[in-house]
Amino acid sequence: MTTRTPAPAQAVFPALGTNATLLITNPGALPVANKVLRTELRAVDLTCSRFRPDSELTRVNLAAGAPTTVSEHFADALHAALRAAQITDGVVDPTVGSAVIALGYDRTFACVRPDDARPVPVGRPAPGWQQISWNPRIRRLRLPPHTRLDLGATAKARTADRAARQAAAATGCGVLVGLGGDLAVAGPAPEGGWRIALADDHTQSQQGPSVAVTGGALATSGIRVRTWLRGGRTLHHIVDPTTGEPAPPVWRTVTVTAATCVDANTASTAAIVLGERAMPWLRLMGLPARMVAFDGTVVPLGGWPPDFPAHHPGSPR
Repeated sequence: MTTRTPAPAQAVFPALGTNATLLITNPGALPVANKVLRTELRAVDLTCSRFRPDSELTRVNLAAGAPTTVSEHFADALHAALRAAQITDGVVDPTVGSAVIALGYDRTFACVRPDDARPVPVGRPAPGWQQISWNPRIRRLRLPPHTRLDLGATAKARTADRAARQAAAATGCGVLVGLGGDLAVAGPAPEGGWRIALADDHTQSQQGPSVAVTGGALATSGIRVRTWLRGGRTLHHIVDPTTGEPAPPVWRTVTVTAATCVDANTASTAAIVLGERAMPWLRLMGLPARMVAFDGTVVPLGGWPPDFPAHHPGSPR
């Protein structure tokens, strides 16, 4: 007599302007893992949301030019953002907040005007992460005057990392947390690994390729989904800090795998911004990646496996 391993239990619900997906190898532990994930989501929303008037990020941005003391949670999120800026030489820079707002992404994406007749303002370079005064020992922060932080490139990925680790520790089983294009796993993976379906437009597809993930994290950045029209021009949310303009449309999506979701997201976001320079940079970083050009050409790097069809349409993205 053979005993079948139960299929992973799943919970899916809206969060942070996208969908949160939770998979766990022990169905009986789903309520515990779900509570862990929702607690982390509430914490990052209250701390790092630029759309909440009562978030800590809003308070910090309003205090630009003056010193302010931040919470431990904010300090940890800021550390992740500054580290991303450092390892990418400023390609991923948290001081792009004003540029993103100027382009029209000044509210949750669901509320962004899909077609704004106003002209696109002239882009201005971001102030630059190196202009931030930060003392981590006493959690004392001072932004340059008129600077707005946007922690979106790392805060969501950091939440996936934290929730997966904490849920696995609380339940003792394998856990997958997906937040939009950011995905982290922890604990023992199911047999054959977590099967992750990829789609080049950030949507699920029955015909898309898939990969098996047994540990670490995976992140996809792209410029095909969060787009809007302004002054007859198609804009997207990934900004080049050197110009204050949307990154050039070279890659439709870039997917990277790394030890943490923060590192994977940092690399995938940097690749979108770097455009034609992304391939040599990713090779230098030594991270496996799957890059999809606008004509659909798939460029695997760093040992990324060849595409093969997904086994089931419900695989998380």
